[in-house]
Amino acid sequence: MDSLRERREAVVREHMESENRHDFDSTLGTFGHPRYEIIPTGDVHDGPEEVMAYFKESRAAFPDQRNELLAMHHADDAVIVEFNLKGTHLGPLRGFEPTGREFTCRMIAVFEFEGEGIVCERVYFDSATILAQLAADA
Repeated sequence: MDSLRERREAVVREHMESENRHDFDSTLGTFGHPRYEIIPTGDVHDGPEEVMAYFKESRAAFPDQRNELLAMHHADDAVIVEFNLKGTHLGPLRGFEPTGREFTCRMIAVFEFEGEGIVCERVYFDSATILAQLAADA
């Protein structure tokens, strides 16, 4: 039988892969309770409706948004993931018109667990890294 650590890692991999496929029903299925905390913006999306609204908003602005897993680290109650987030700004986002520019940003996500279900994904990144790339001269 797989260890709890292996099962949690498999859940995180499915979570991230389902986001890349835009299969957000599957993404929600990886949560015991859906919750995203986006630390640089202060946004908290709690519950399935708010998390789905976050997916809709972010993918409307960046329809090709995807993550590239770089490394996984394990804690007693969490899996910590280093990844690159990439996307092209093709739709409006919170008053910012699309630029058509691409971004890549190195990020950290802490996936907190209760049992085998994610109860929070807390994401850390430097928002200035993204803004500088979107505002760069063409």
